[in-house]
Amino acid sequence: MSNTGDGDKLEEKTEPKVAEIAASSIRSGLAELELKTSQVLQRLENVKTIPATEREESANGAENEQATKEKSNAAVSSKLNTSLHGDRKLPAEILKSLEWLISYADSEDDPEYPLPALDDVSHLALISHSIVAYLSHLDRQQLLRVTNSIAGDTTRWLGTLFRFVDPASSFHTDNADAILRTVRLAIVAHCPGYLEGGIPALAQPCFYISENTTPLRLQFACRQLGLPLEAIRLIPANNTFGTMDLSLLQKQVQFDLASNRTPLLVVADIGASLCGYVDNLLRMRDICKTHNMWLHATGHGLASLVCSHGPGAVSEIVDSIVLNLGSWFGVPSLPIVLLHRQLQNSALTAFESDPILSRRLNALSLWTSLQALGRESISERIHIAFETCGLLFEFASKCEGIRVVSRAPGAQSGVTLADVVNKPLDVNLLFETAAPVVVFQFDGSTTIPINKSTNSADNEQSISETAAKTLEKVNNVSYFDRLNSWLGQILQRDCPNFDFEIIEHQMHGTCIRYCPLELGLGEQPPTVENLENFALSLENHVDILRATVKHKATFIHLVEKSDVLRIVNLPDWAGMGGVRFVPENWESLLTDQAKTELNKLNIDLVEALKSTDNAFSLGEGPDGLICVRFGMVTHETDVEELLDLVVSVGQSVQENSRVLDTMSEIVRKGIEAATADLQRETEEKLWQEGILRHVPVVGRVFNWWSPPPKETGIKGRSLNLTQGVVESTENIYKYHMQMTGAPNQLPANKSPPTPLVQTPVISTASNTPPVFPTTATTTAAATTPITKTASATNVSNTPPDGHARTVSQSSGNSSVPELVAVNNVINSN
Repeated sequence: MSNTGDGDKLEEKTEPKVAEIAASSIRSGLAELELKTSQVLQRLENVKTIPATEREESANGAENEQATKEKSNAAVSSKLNTSLHGDRKLPAEILKSLEWLISYADSEDDPEYPLPALDDVSHLALISHSIVAYLSHLDRQQLLRVTNSIAGDTTRWLGTLFRFVDPASSFHTDNADAILRTVRLAIVAHCPGYLEGGIPALAQPCFYISENTTPLRLQFACRQLGLPLEAIRLIPANNTFGTMDLSLLQKQVQFDLASNRTPLLVVADIGASLCGYVDNLLRMRDICKTHNMWLHATGHGLASLVCSHGPGAVSEIVDSIVLNLGSWFGVPSLPIVLLHRQLQNSALTAFESDPILSRRLNALSLWTSLQALGRESISERIHIAFETCGLLFEFASKCEGIRVVSRAPGAQSGVTLADVVNKPLDVNLLFETAAPVVVFQFDGSTTIPINKSTNSADNEQSISETAAKTLEKVNNVSYFDRLNSWLGQILQRDCPNFDFEIIEHQMHGTCIRYCPLELGLGEQPPTVENLENFALSLENHVDILRATVKHKATFIHLVEKSDVLRIVNLPDWAGMGGVRFVPENWESLLTDQAKTELNKLNIDLVEALKSTDNAFSLGEGPDGLICVRFGMVTHETDVEELLDLVVSVGQSVQENSRVLDTMSEIVRKGIEAATADLQRETEEKLWQEGILRHVPVVGRVFNWWSPPPKETGIKGRSLNLTQGVVESTENIYKYHMQMTGAPNQLPANKSPPTPLVQTPVISTASNTPPVFPTTATTTAAATTPITKTASATNVSNTPPDGHARTVSQSSGNSSVPELVAVNNVINSN
């Protein structure tokens, strides 16, 4: 509504006895307030998220600017300043600081814009909150006139929309405050002398609520009124329909009356529970009238009253209803409305510090939003929301493997919402056909035949020769909960127009819940195209879940038969499962060192498997040991082939690890042997040549007088990894042999002489000859530059376990060196 229209309406309803404020002044002030509020909202709406890393860089880059430094400190620092700054700040600077605070992000995953976009109705509702604060400064009489007009119009409009004749109303910030006022209404209606007599006049009041509905708000009311929590009576639900068992309610009321208690209030669930159950209002009304109790209705199902166009009123059945219009319309900050029958009792105003401001003026945002939407638009929105629930229920119920936990729309009556909206109002029939919630879960249990034999010929035998194994939810509750959690996250990602919620149901475990009447700021019910995309996504992913469950039984059976694979329980993994590759005879020797080696073996196994299939990932079991995780699979997946791949790659990784460990041991032993030989030769040369040759100055004279022989130098050592022998290096330097040596350095029919010194090291390293991949050999020096030897030929060796290998299984060319040179000369001291 425009500001001019607001001013004209105020002028039309002006009472002549009340001093007025000039209409031009009101319009000017409201227009300026609207303009500036709109500008601020637009600025906040366009604020972009700045990740923490960028903020730090920005802050460091502007380190010399005091203003930027203050903003960064205000956003990042966890300590608040103890004193206010002395200088005044401009409004623009203050708003800039607010934008800086809003833009702060802890991670890179935060949305680009922290605040959602506003439509016209949401924008008007937020402006109305600023106007409320402005209007509160009107003269008292003027404020009373404006407030009565706004609250009166809003109450009449809502009474007409929700079929409540001649209602009184109050406007609240949350549902807890609304239920508190409802309890006070019930007290005043039942005990008119409450103000004079206080709590003793209530004679131990009792409140009745279904166990499907949360009692937290009633508990809040009891604490505010000083009543014991034992006053709340939780009535069990009917096992068939999930609604309050009214026979048990009747028995509990009679028992409380016999115990000198005072039944005061019954709270009816009209779609307020997680699964959207609807209590029988007509039978509840009869019980409440019999015992003079207040009947209060709450829940999303009350929104369907807007869709009814036939005669009749809900006020003939209930005493009060709660309307959560902000959630139903997707408009922010609209108050919670309590519509109730009129009570001519001055005691009601005794609960309010300021009757004008506390209950009435807050209706301004609702007053403006209702006019901006219009009756037709409101009715259309609500009707589309219930139709969406019906279609989503239909899609989910037809999907094989999906179980719908919530009630079916019109299951008992067999009619749809369109069939009853134009008929006389029947609240039970209306609420039964309009389901505000759909709750479903994957419950695809299956029985899989698993062959006793692994031979391909045996696989074609009849079903009588197979062992059937069943994977039922009743025996795998936690696993199916993980599957439903995975499905919920996938639907949240693929269907952003649906506000899916993953919930924990008391009986059914993890479920997926959708309620189109719990809209956020600016959200709208999904379109037909969105529903089709949902149906396709649900069918595809449920098919994956069915395949995973089917193959998991086979998976468990095959792993249990394996000698080297072990099942690993992964509490938080929704895939097919986890296995650990454990070589034979390792489980009896799982020391701390063995566990470390086993973890390293499985880590290498996962890395090798990832190069072939992304379905494998690294996991960790409850015992802290590494395992191989299998993800989701399809019906075409060959589980036996996957497990064979894990076993073969695991054995390959194990062999490569054994080769490297043996080679490392041989190299270490070879270096020790070479060092000992060189040390021994050095000492022998020292005694053979005499000590005088090594004395400074004297040695030079002695060597000049009697030169040492040329062939008495200390020969170096090289390690032949193929033979596991430490050899002297006279052939390398005499014939200039290299690993890529030219063939014309020696005659073709001759080979170099046997080295003068050969020290075997294999026997000291391992009793089993090592098996090495064969390629062109390389050399690695211990402390001097690398020397080279002749290339080795391919060798085919068979280790004791019978696993023949000719080349490295990880690549075509081996990186294992065949010859390692050791330093030729050790300097004597």
